[in-house]
Amino acid sequence: MLWKGKRQSENVEDRRGFTLARGIGGSGLGILAVALVAMFFGVDPTVILQDLTTSNVPTSSSSAPVALTAAEQEQREFVSVVLADTEDAWHDLFRQMNATYREPKLVLFTGAVESACGMAQSAVGPFYCAQDQKVYIDLDFYRELRDRFHAPGISRRPMSSRMRSGITCKTSSA
Repeated sequence: MLWKGKRQSENVEDRRGFTLARGIGGSGLGILAVALVAMFFGVDPTVILQDLTTSNVPTSSSSAPVALTAAEQEQREFVSVVLADTEDAWHDLFRQMNATYREPKLVLFTGAVESACGMAQSAVGPFYCAQDQKVYIDLDFYRELRDRFHAPGISRRPMSSRMRSGITCKTSSA
């Protein structure tokens, strides 16, 4: 594969395998936002809302991640190479504009994650949190879209060009 052996970003924080000490609660506004995003992507929001209200994040917490499988490690490496490529491209473009590009961190998680913007489940999809300047993504989100919802255009690759563009969101200063 062409991506193997290329530079990997050091801005990847892998939280897969960690569990959270508390469950996901849903505020009315958050649930409404999830429903609207689902409708935008043509997904029946009742399916996602049902998952949000019936699924719980594990209540035990773990201070160390579980070992990654070979496939999960390869996903991490691939995402890291894509992020490095994105960083290089944006550094060049910002340099041409006499501006500075600030690299965001990319956080990989499974199921649910706590960010400076609050708690989120995988069902919300990839998101950017301006408070901590991190992009959060559960790579299983794409598998879920492809396998459960039969979403067209979802490949087996963990990061789409749409996600690559999202990584660059609001990370500049002039």
